[in-house]
Amino acid sequence: MSDERTDRPDTAHTRPEGVGDETVRALGALSEALETTERARGALYTFHQLTGGADFQLGDAVRLLREAGHDRAAELVEREIVGRNVIPGHWTFQIVEEYDRTYYRPFAEIERRLTEELAAGRTHLYEAELKETRRTRGRPDHTARPGVRPGNR
Repeated sequence: MSDERTDRPDTAHTRPEGVGDETVRALGALSEALETTERARGALYTFHQLTGGADFQLGDAVRLLREAGHDRAAELVEREIVGRNVIPGHWTFQIVEEYDRTYYRPFAEIERRLTEELAAGRTHLYEAELKETRRTRGRPDHTARPGVRPGNR
């Protein structure tokens, strides 16, 4: 059997006194929106790296066109596409920087600030409480936190 004293969420994932259900739900929604933004940011970095890689592949294509005797074609690709902006005035790194500066960092800072102000800095309260309602107490791999095993005291 698990020890009821150790098979509970840690303090970092326990709702502070006076924090209501509505606040936990609201902070959970805010956190979920930030997580979605993190995924979007990752896709933006993927776009950045794929586009940069393609530009280097274009360099290889230019070299191969020249080796095949197609200097005019190589010149066209090199002049018109290699190193080209992906939108006016921007390479992909500049898009990533603008996204971070304009949207991502302010959003992450506000989410952090509101979690501090409204829940004493305790993150993922909604998920932690959901875990408590869904797990089967006393079963292996259903413990409240890492390092606790049913039967450990």
